[in-house]
Order: sequence, then structure tokens, then C-alpha cells
Amino acid sequence: MKQRIIGITGGIATGKTTVSDYLHKTYGLPILDADLYARQALNNERLLKISDRYGQSVLDEQGNLDRRKLASIVFASKSDRQWLEELIHPYIKECLIAEAKQLEPSTVVMVIPLLFEAKMQDLVTETWSIACDPHQQLQRLIDRNHLSESEALQRIASQMSQSEKIELADVVIINSDNPEELFFQVDNALLHSPLGIFLNVI
Repeated sequence: MKQRIIGITGGIATGKTTVSDYLHKTYGLPILDADLYARQALNNERLLKISDRYGQSVLDEQGNLDRRKLASIVFASKSDRQWLEELIHPYIKECLIAEAKQLEPSTVVMVIPLLFEAKMQDLVTETWSIACDPHQQLQRLIDRNHLSESEALQRIASQMSQSEKIELADVVIINSDNPEELFFQVDNALLHSPLGIFLNVI
């Protein structure tokens, strides 16, 4: 049986974790989180490259990466953001491929916020984009990350727009303030392929 790999993407703070948590808790699906591998990537030789580029200011007193300081740099500069992504994306991709192979032939969920930007569509068999009202997105990001409005807007602007992700996705799931409606959409998307063919969950 061909492995079904669902790639979940969407703008920052649109609800990707809410959807992946539901898929895991309700259906027992394994979740591979690109953000987890990204955090793992920012150590050892990659950390040395980061400190060589930006100096000790991006390290804390223990010599570990100060992620907030690095974030303030990369979200303010497209060239710095591209440099960092080129540094860590190959590692993220290798981890996702390796972990998915170990889970064959079950249905696997990959949460990849920059799925389209990093051109990782080849890793998945279908793409789901989670979207919400832009005002909701902004407020959720401010509340979740304790950011100012300008900081939150800067992070949103650094990514591909929600409308672009919607255009590219096989499935679009709207995350409003109604969890029942959200999970109904998730159930429907899981039990039917983007082509309308019924699929077993596992």
C-alpha cells in the first residue's frame, strides 16, 4: 500500500498545531514536525556558522543560541532569513524523509510551515493549508508569542501570504473560532483524498 503523507502548512498562528494535535489524538496518526527538526538543526556545526556570522550577541551566557535574538535578525532581513533557511532546510528534509520511511505504510502527517517556500511538496502526497481571518491570525500571534503588533506583522509579512498558500494547496481548512466546524473539515479531508477517493486512515 502506498504511504499517504499529508503535508500541513499555513501562515504563522493559523492553527497548524491545533489540526495536527487533533489528528494525533483522534486518529493516532504520527506527526512529524519540521519546527522540531529546525530546533535540532541549530546546534553543533550550524551553531558555529551562526555565531561566526552574527557574533556572540546571538548566544546566551551558557553559549547556547538565543532564539529570540536570532529571530529578531532574520525576520527583519530577507537575506538573513534566506541564509538561515539554506543552512537548516537540508537537515530538516533529511529528517522528515528518514522518519517517514520508518513509519511505512501508515498515514503520516508532516507539519511543514514553509512547505511551499522550501519547495518540499515532493515529500508529501497531498497538501493541506490551514487558514484563518487575518485579524485573528495577528491577534493569535501577538497573544501566543508575546509580541508587539509591529513585530507580529513583520513575522507574518516574512512568509508567503495565506492567499498564495490557499492557491497552491490541495485542501484548504478554515480555522475560525468554532472548533466543531474546524474538526469537521479535518475529518472530511482525512477520510477523502483531494481527488474525492475514499481512503483508509491507516
